[in-house]
Amino acid sequence: MSTLDRYDNYIDGTWVGAESYLAVDDPATGEVYAEIAEAGIGDADAAMAAARRCVASGALSAVRPAQRVTWLLAIAEEIRALTDEAARVLCRENGKALSIARGEFEEAARYFEYYAGMADKIEGTSIPLGDDYIDFTSYEPMGVSVQIVPWNFPPSICARSLAPALAAGNAVVIKSPEISPLAMTFLMTACERAGLPRGAVNLLCGKGSVIGAHLVRHVEANQIVFTGSVPTGQRILRDAAERATPSVMELGGKSAAIIHADADIEQVVDSVRNGIFFNAGQVCSALSRLLVHRSRFDEVVERARALSEGLSIGPGVDEPDLTPLVSRAQLEQVEAMCRRAIEAGATCLSGGERVAGVNGYFMQPTLFTDVAVDSELFQEEVFGPVLVIHPFDSEDEAVELANGTAFGLVAGVFDDNLNRALRTARRLRGGQVFINEWFAGGVETPFGGVGLSGFGREKGQEALYSYVQTRNIAVRIKGA
Repeated sequence: MSTLDRYDNYIDGTWVGAESYLAVDDPATGEVYAEIAEAGIGDADAAMAAARRCVASGALSAVRPAQRVTWLLAIAEEIRALTDEAARVLCRENGKALSIARGEFEEAARYFEYYAGMADKIEGTSIPLGDDYIDFTSYEPMGVSVQIVPWNFPPSICARSLAPALAAGNAVVIKSPEISPLAMTFLMTACERAGLPRGAVNLLCGKGSVIGAHLVRHVEANQIVFTGSVPTGQRILRDAAERATPSVMELGGKSAAIIHADADIEQVVDSVRNGIFFNAGQVCSALSRLLVHRSRFDEVVERARALSEGLSIGPGVDEPDLTPLVSRAQLEQVEAMCRRAIEAGATCLSGGERVAGVNGYFMQPTLFTDVAVDSELFQEEVFGPVLVIHPFDSEDEAVELANGTAFGLVAGVFDDNLNRALRTARRLRGGQVFINEWFAGGVETPFGGVGLSGFGREKGQEALYSYVQTRNIAVRIKGA
């Protein structure tokens, strides 16, 4: 009998096992420590059928909206009650610091609280067409929302889309990431304890190429919400096109911060710490390119080097500055990109390879200069603790460099000259622009990209309207 911790899928209000189980590594040791039921096609069909029954019954959509408020607030309360236990699991399976894992569940609870405040305020409009007509609109749920969650922030990103979907009256089928699926089960426990109707939420863990692809193509899917890589997103969109299924896509980025001559370098250093080394750089909106005015370039390079060389590295439970990457495959990918950059002539100021002599998936904090602007490292997402620092001479050049990739998720400007900072911000290509602090914003601020970073918005009030469709009703009134 296996001595590993074992987790199941959640389908139609019931925890469901499987004939086979997927192994889950501890990234800090490289050893398997848990397993989760591997969903099959039959499980996916059962989850979609349960979600469809929930939609057809009106259990979410026909009730007074205040009931959905009550459910969402109860889910938030249950998440908070589970946070200590759930955070330890997330720290173990994902590698991130325990405090960061705890904060992720607190953020998940906050999403449910935030959208609970909107669930009873989804109001239509009356349109005047003269005395012979009454015309009005209503916002109707999409129906069954298929949501595919990435491995870097599973509970938070799951809650980010699940909460507004439920607030709007949709039933949801979630596909968790195979390499970090365990902590998401605690969100289902919270939903179960909060008393959500059967079939309102369903959670499946299985291979993306099998279960994810099946869900996306499913005849019962009314919406697809995806966060992840560009190639996977493109495959999903091609499948979605077959049935014209509405989609929300958040596909990553290659984001740049512009450091003007009058920037506060302390703010810059703090943002480098959080922007590229937080969660080992495994963040779609990471600060992966630092574009620095030539007059401050040497200073910023030295400060960044001192920062990177002073970071502590270790397992998330020890609360280090830098935690392991999520998997061996991810470590090999990041290390290979660094190796190719060095071979192409870039200067590696620090790091550039894995941490030697350890069993876990640890990558050294890495800084590069002399990187060609048309190179892989300057243009493509690394998803690791790797920062490119590049000089510029003029504002126009800085904007051209920042906008010079196929991505457009976030961008940043650091400058004590507010006029120039705002002028620059307006010229940057991205769905969100930070000024003088990377990752400024929160649950309340809309998030999403342009170009290869995707389309649609998550977070904030705007996101709620990704989970509804407008219906217009026009009534002809008989004359007296």
